[in-house]
Amino acid sequence: MKTEESWPKPWREYTYVAFDTETSGKFPLVGEIVEIAGVKWQGGKIMDTYQTFVKPTKPMGEAVMKIHHITNEMVEGAPKIHEVLPAFDSFIQGSILMGHNAAFDLGFLAIEYDHLSMSLPTAPTLDSCLLGRKAFPESVNHRLATLVGLLNIKVSQAHRALDDSRACQEISIKSMEKINSQGSLDEIFKEQGGALLWPRYSMTDLLSHEVTGVLVEGSKKQLVLEITYQGGVKSGQPRRITPQGLVRNPIGDYVVGLCHNDNTEKRFYLNRILSAKILD
Repeated sequence: MKTEESWPKPWREYTYVAFDTETSGKFPLVGEIVEIAGVKWQGGKIMDTYQTFVKPTKPMGEAVMKIHHITNEMVEGAPKIHEVLPAFDSFIQGSILMGHNAAFDLGFLAIEYDHLSMSLPTAPTLDSCLLGRKAFPESVNHRLATLVGLLNIKVSQAHRALDDSRACQEISIKSMEKINSQGSLDEIFKEQGGALLWPRYSMTDLLSHEVTGVLVEGSKKQLVLEITYQGGVKSGQPRRITPQGLVRNPIGDYVVGLCHNDNTEKRFYLNRILSAKILD
């Protein structure tokens, strides 16, 4: 995705915020943000940090708590997302954003901006995973933990938002130094494949369409849906699914659903869903 602005100065001259979220689930519309953090960097120095827990509307399950080690007790007294988001928005103003697999975080955040009728940030986003792939193709994979090990980055606690933000920042800087140490930010965006822009991760445009509007509503409430899908062994035949979340992704938007045909979680791309209705 191309940026709508030009960033002609050397990339080192801009201010950056590396950010991360921890969530109560894997997918937007069902999972909620439970921690958000950021590290502001300018001229080779960390200028400021931001971190807060966020109280979700529903308790977290054991499986997700084992991943990030954030418990329901830890978020019990935390502010709710409508109290947190304005402060986070203020923190990132005037900065270029960095995230690792940033589409994940943008998907959760854009929904909350929309819920609160807040204007989406205009800042373009760099992805340290994409930059790492370009800079370090020899890495066995480009997960955060793998790149942290490859680049000898010190991390206190993985899968916590502030430490992952610091790791994202260092991976991004090391990647940009290797890709083009003296280049402009425009050149870095080009090497990444384009900036990630917030409107791409909003779901407001999906609500006005007959099929995708049903998918959004069904995902929010995890209702049983009947869809007709173009693909798979039963292409074109109605099938029942229970949505687990909806993901906006640069390679294609999709809904993740529990397929009732074989009780398996599957990915259904939106451009292949011919019809959708909520079952009573």
